[in-house]
Amino acid sequence: MRQGGLVSSFPSARGRLENGAISRPAIEWEQRYRRTVIISDTVATAVVVAAIGNFFGARDAANWHEKWGILAFGSELLVLGALAVSRSWAPAVLGQGAEEFRRLGRALFTATVVLALGGIALTSRNIKLWIFVAIPAIALVTMTARYLLRLWLHKQRKEGRCLRPVLAAGSPATVGDLITRTRKFPHLGWRVDAVCTTDGVGLDGDEIDGVPVVGQLTDVAKHVHHDGYRVVAVTPDPHWSPDRLQRLAWNLEGSDAEMIVAPVLMEVAGPRLHVDAVLGIPLLRVSMPTFTGGRRAVKGVVDRMGAAILLVLFSPLMLLVGLLVLADSRGGAFYRQRRVGKDGREFTILKFRTMVVGADRARAQLADRNEGAGPLFKLRRDPRVTRVGTVLRRYSLDELPQLFNVLTGSMSLVGPRPPLPEECAAYGPDIRRRLLVKPGLTGLWQISGRSDLSWEEAVRLDLRYVEDWSLALDTVILWKTLRAVLHGQGAY
Repeated sequence: MRQGGLVSSFPSARGRLENGAISRPAIEWEQRYRRTVIISDTVATAVVVAAIGNFFGARDAANWHEKWGILAFGSELLVLGALAVSRSWAPAVLGQGAEEFRRLGRALFTATVVLALGGIALTSRNIKLWIFVAIPAIALVTMTARYLLRLWLHKQRKEGRCLRPVLAAGSPATVGDLITRTRKFPHLGWRVDAVCTTDGVGLDGDEIDGVPVVGQLTDVAKHVHHDGYRVVAVTPDPHWSPDRLQRLAWNLEGSDAEMIVAPVLMEVAGPRLHVDAVLGIPLLRVSMPTFTGGRRAVKGVVDRMGAAILLVLFSPLMLLVGLLVLADSRGGAFYRQRRVGKDGREFTILKFRTMVVGADRARAQLADRNEGAGPLFKLRRDPRVTRVGTVLRRYSLDELPQLFNVLTGSMSLVGPRPPLPEECAAYGPDIRRRLLVKPGLTGLWQISGRSDLSWEEAVRLDLRYVEDWSLALDTVILWKTLRAVLHGQGAY
């Protein structure tokens, strides 16, 4: 099936079998993937429990069945039950963002609490082993297995497989934006197959960016029941009144489609969005972004402890890099530069030197060759960069000394990119919101393309982080940073 030049390698969700039944390959792969995840979690839990039980139970073989066997079997059932109750196997979250791992963590925490309470009630001395050894080991193994399965799923989606067919319904402009985003980020698993607009006409006549317009907004439910779409994505349009959205939800009952409504606040997401029912009216409540409080205090502690640990771990590598910089060209090993931090306060950032001495003064001569986005100055083949500097920039090794900035509190492990003073002078009120939090050693910009991003996209990502920050988001960014650094994409 063709969608904007992308040829899917599996049958269309709109295809029909010879007997007239609707073929639903998207549902089939979702079921297979869900079964695989369940089997993976079950096997991982069983292996960890058996390994720990056998190792420690062998030392007390006489009482194995009485003490260790019951605890092992009970712990496994408890963990699997907690995973089921927390809906950790729901198809909507598998392979999607941080919510999958958040539910997995919540389930394991619940199992730990229940196990601890059970141990207190039964006055068992052996319960500590399962709380402090078994559950953490299960968490490590299951999360690693989930991550590997997700990598496989994302690879399939980049090749055009394992995608959920979507019917988009809204104004041509907002639907076009949705199509662009789904193609740019195929790992999210959406493929817009058809569009409905107010008058049944698209931006290009009967198409929007290569996707056919199949009808009007009043025809959405009919097309879903007839063609078997898995997602109905409702984008902003004056047509969508609360009454019409409610009727659409009713009309979709009995289908396999999931109805998703894009709010007007497109860039606000994550923990700040809450749906409340007030006097029977569903309201979208947007909480204020948090810049102080307990979670920020925790972030500060994690930043300093993490920086200290990483400095100890990377100290041999940093010593080697420093020696290579000194041997490659004249000048010191470090480069110091003024940057702007939280609330507009300037600080001195530390980096390994990647350019020749006097590179700042030579910048004016290269101004006409600037390839950077917006106020940024970047050159893919900058003649001022040394041989060692090219390698350091590709793998972000030049940024390791910024761990000292994190340790002293002027930077965070995760945050917006630290701007130059001259960049900040050109900021408008909206972009200055980047300065409400500490700049980061890494961030959404780091894992999304770095220097390959447009200025508008880089700003959007920084503002999204400021608005939607959470400890879970920080964890995901730190995890993805390793892969981004190893690939070296957008680094120059």
